[in-house]
Order: sequence, then structure tokens, then C-alpha cells
Amino acid sequence: MENIITATIFGSVILLAAAALGTAIGFSLLGGKFLESSARQPELAASLQTKMFIVAGLLDAISMIAVGIALLFIFANPFIGLLN
Repeated sequence: MENIITATIFGSVILLAAAALGTAIGFSLLGGKFLESSARQPELAASLQTKMFIVAGLLDAISMIAVGIALLFIFANPFIGLLN
């Protein structure tokens, strides 16, 4: 049983790390492209900023979903029921 709990915790840590890394890369690419496009066409900066915040919210949702899945696996582990 300890092996399943340990493997689940390691899997959850890997899941959270991958989600955090993906979100960080996504935010950096999003911010860089926003700055490039705002510098190229300053008159569209307000419209681009609105779209950037919408996409930033969607990017943040990815990591929140990963946190929810990791908490499910840690506190309500479905694999422990397979032992009996």
C-alpha cells in the first residue's frame, strides 16, 4: 500500500511540475508576443490587451485543473481500492 501512495504522490508532483512549467512557458510566449505586437501597432494595444487577458485566464485554468487532479489523486486515491 505504501508503494501505491508513494507512486501517486510522485505522479502528482510530476503533474504539478509539468503544469507549472507549461503555464510559465505559455505566459512568457504570450507576454512577448503581446509586447511585440503592441510595439508594432500601438493603436491596437487596448484590443490586444483584452485578448491577452482572456488567453492568460485560459492558461491559468490549465494549472488549476492540474491542481484539482493532483488533489484528487492525493486525498481520494482511486488506486487504493484496487488492493482489496
